[in-house]
Amino acid sequence: MNIAWFIFTTFVVIGIQSFVFGKWGLRKVEYNRSFSERAVFEGEVVEMIDEVSNPKLLPVPWLRLESKIDPSLQFHQSAALDNEINSNAFHRTLFSLMPYQKVTRRQKLTCTKRGFYQFQTVSLSTGDIFGIDKTFTSVDSTAEIIVYPPLIKQEDLPLPAHSWLGEVIAKRWIIDDPFLTAGVRDYASGDPLNSINWKSTARTNRLQVTKKDFSADHHIMIYLNFNQTEDIWRPIVDEASMEETISYAASITQYAISKGIHIGFGCNSYIDKDDKQAISIDPANGKQQLTYLLETMAKLKIGTSTYFDYFLQAEVDKQIEGTDILIISNIMTEKMEELCKKLEANGNSVEVHSLHQDVLYKRAG
Repeated sequence: MNIAWFIFTTFVVIGIQSFVFGKWGLRKVEYNRSFSERAVFEGEVVEMIDEVSNPKLLPVPWLRLESKIDPSLQFHQSAALDNEINSNAFHRTLFSLMPYQKVTRRQKLTCTKRGFYQFQTVSLSTGDIFGIDKTFTSVDSTAEIIVYPPLIKQEDLPLPAHSWLGEVIAKRWIIDDPFLTAGVRDYASGDPLNSINWKSTARTNRLQVTKKDFSADHHIMIYLNFNQTEDIWRPIVDEASMEETISYAASITQYAISKGIHIGFGCNSYIDKDDKQAISIDPANGKQQLTYLLETMAKLKIGTSTYFDYFLQAEVDKQIEGTDILIISNIMTEKMEELCKKLEANGNSVEVHSLHQDVLYKRAG
């Protein structure tokens, strides 16, 4: 009789705790996911931070978090040991929460590929101590991270791009701006008389001239052609080559802005798959412009929004003037050459470099 009573009591207790944890286990449980950095470069390490709190008297014996993680975000070995990551890129991790406890877990990830990674929802599940019953819910997760394309040193760029960039940088420092001054200096043979600074000359008793600064209004536009063949219906087959090209564009952008040059960017790819708009960003300078361009390049899809000839025609129609234009393309069509000449007729310099380090087009002289 005592054994029967014990068994009955055990089943009642198990049933009660199963009901309690199933009904209130997830009540008030709060979850938040974030990253230690908003944006990093490809190959860099970032921390993914999971925060779970249980602001109630009832403990949570176990809590499973499950979310889909892009394989390009690779967990470090130590994190992989503490979590479960299956072949479908689902990440699962377990928590145990005492009453009114908050747990923060940091896991290091290596960002192995350029991109924009967003986490929409995370599934939470819990149950009773014996695992007899389970309850599930989904919570919104607004965590996101931007992975910039890797930068290449200026001296390591392919020879045509390297030479072009060197010429542009030199041009920026050769042309001085009569409206910008950078102090005074001693007069030298050949200096024009209208550059003499008479106030400084009287003060120093030596002939002084105004030293002109260099113009910061030099502009660059980089255009990327995502068409790899003249067949506009053929999809991109060499994604690695396009990734390399995006990296070249990002590297030139970073270097140009560091030299005080205004730079813009355009391509016939897109960011939003539901609204495939070509990219065209006017030249500007400064940290904000660099961030904007790098973010745009990070979010680019490996696909086309329009044929590059049409994209380039739209740029010609903008009547761009006084800009050094670098087009990186795998092909050179007759229409592209015609449009390049129209850009030059407006006072721009144009060069077309291929992905194979050959100069496809360059203005004579």
